[in-house]
Amino acid sequence: MSKPINLLEFENAARERLPAAVYDYYRGGAMDEVTLRENRAAYSRRALHYRVLAGVDRVDTTSRVLGIPVSMPVLVAPTAFHKLAHPDGELASLRAAARAGTVFTLSSLSNTSLEDAGRVAAEIGTRFWFQLYIYKDRGVTEALVRRAEAAGAAAIVLTVDAVVWGTREADTRNNFRLPDGLYVENLTVAGKQAFPPGPGSGLKAYVTEHFDPAIGWRDLDWLCSVTKLPVIVKGVCRPEDAKRCTEHGARAVVVSNHGGRQLDTSPATLDVLASVAAVLDSETELYVDGGIRRGTDVVKALALGARAVLLGRPVLWGLAAGGESGVTEVLELLRRELVDVLALCGCRTLAELDAAVLGS
Repeated sequence: MSKPINLLEFENAARERLPAAVYDYYRGGAMDEVTLRENRAAYSRRALHYRVLAGVDRVDTTSRVLGIPVSMPVLVAPTAFHKLAHPDGELASLRAAARAGTVFTLSSLSNTSLEDAGRVAAEIGTRFWFQLYIYKDRGVTEALVRRAEAAGAAAIVLTVDAVVWGTREADTRNNFRLPDGLYVENLTVAGKQAFPPGPGSGLKAYVTEHFDPAIGWRDLDWLCSVTKLPVIVKGVCRPEDAKRCTEHGARAVVVSNHGGRQLDTSPATLDVLASVAAVLDSETELYVDGGIRRGTDVVKALALGARAVLLGRPVLWGLAAGGESGVTEVLELLRRELVDVLALCGCRTLAELDAAVLGS
């Protein structure tokens, strides 16, 4: 196969290398995968109304997220189990994100410990975020926060759209399990954690055993009270929920439907982005994920109010296809597209993007 020249081709390259059950786990969505498809289709439904004669000899893609300078408004989303894609796992993705000048988010469901991620981040002089679920055992949850702080994490990303696990039929059919030697490294009350035994999705069984479906606004209050790190709430769909997140202490919100993996037929993230942006004040940062595959997608998300986008599956495709260098190439491909699209839209900086580029 020839070298991939876009993010879509990286998925094809990854599919050739991954075991079928692993590819299905990474790629799949919930139920009929309507939301999975709509996340992508929403970007195709919007046209770019470009300006001409705008003097775009230089294009600047730099930005800041929660005070951290980034070379482009493309961050690495939290995704689980990177060692299923490559033996170097999350550390390869972290290094690639650092090389690209952007932020990596370590998942709670990682195959790499917070301590190892923190050690590598310190060695290469970068910052990372840590994604958190609320566990039934609040002691486990708080211990993870403390470990994240000690490891040098710059923010806590609280995922709120997974109080129960979505119906992912491919994982059920494949009896999805972590292979011998791989664990959920960051749940440490009784040591490294494997999945519970039994048929069906081992991950769903793990989530049912450990995650708390009763979380509410009091838990966001609690989280903000036990850490000095900024808290980002990920998984918001409705404007009123986004607004309430800020009232309970969140510094940023991610419009996300978990990559179409939780509630099928929930709206595409791009389709609700503007309504969420409309209720947030200038002090609250807004991010979005789901379906982003092109530089045109990044521009559309920013024009609708996002400060940055988070990239999930394409990072895994790059990791599977080429390890650290594969992730680097995925990020650089998207950067090059973003520069070209901004120039073609007549924008020299991100600040020049607004709803007018979408004809609004």
